[in-house]
Amino acid sequence: MEDKVILDSLVALWDAKKPINDVHENPENTQRLFHFNPNNATTENLLELGFSENLAPRIVRYREKGGKFRTKSDLLKIYGIDSTFYHRIYALIDLPEKQERSYKPEKKLLEKEAVLIKKSFEKFDLNSADTAQLKKIYGIGEKLSMRIIKYRDVLGGFVAMDQLKEVYGLDSTIINRLVKNSEIKYNYQPLRININTATEKELSGHPYLSKAAKAIVSYRFQHGAFKTVSEIRNINALDEKIIQKLTPYLKVDDEL
Repeated sequence: MEDKVILDSLVALWDAKKPINDVHENPENTQRLFHFNPNNATTENLLELGFSENLAPRIVRYREKGGKFRTKSDLLKIYGIDSTFYHRIYALIDLPEKQERSYKPEKKLLEKEAVLIKKSFEKFDLNSADTAQLKKIYGIGEKLSMRIIKYRDVLGGFVAMDQLKEVYGLDSTIINRLVKNSEIKYNYQPLRININTATEKELSGHPYLSKAAKAIVSYRFQHGAFKTVSEIRNINALDEKIIQKLTPYLKVDDEL
């Protein structure tokens, strides 16, 4: 048993002194083993560990050019390093065996994603949108955006998304995109016409009253001022469908 211990010691001593390759390992230096990180070890540190005089500065130059060691095995990428020597110092390399995948995005990336998510769900106000906002909808250019705004102004504002069908040139695909990306505020109040004071010309300027303006003025002349907006149902020129569309845009004297 004692003979075996002595023999093992002699073999270990012989292995420690045996040069592997003078290109990879520095045989002239007395090797001093210690933990090191190849990302910040100096040339002197590397020489002490047994790296050759060619290899040690090569590692430093690699770092100076932007190279980075992320795992132990990255050291093998350096030209000239011997695999046997690498395995001898493997346990001393202060790097992980495998690169750990980070599942936590950086703060800036998280903030950027939050903004994108917010924008993807945030609808713009259809009644205050300008041409720039409208043109963000695929299929709407300068002409269509101006046409939407012009019709909105003549109308007095949109009170229902279905009114987009009344804009000349808007097909169902574009309307669906508008509905998906815009909204009408729940408390929105459109511009209203006073049916007791508006002239025939003013009334006829509204898209829904172009054919009934004269009938409203005549009824007002014959029966006096309207007491409520609902009295327009007495005018034969207006059917129930147009009355329902008109009502949000009309008012009488005592209404704001």
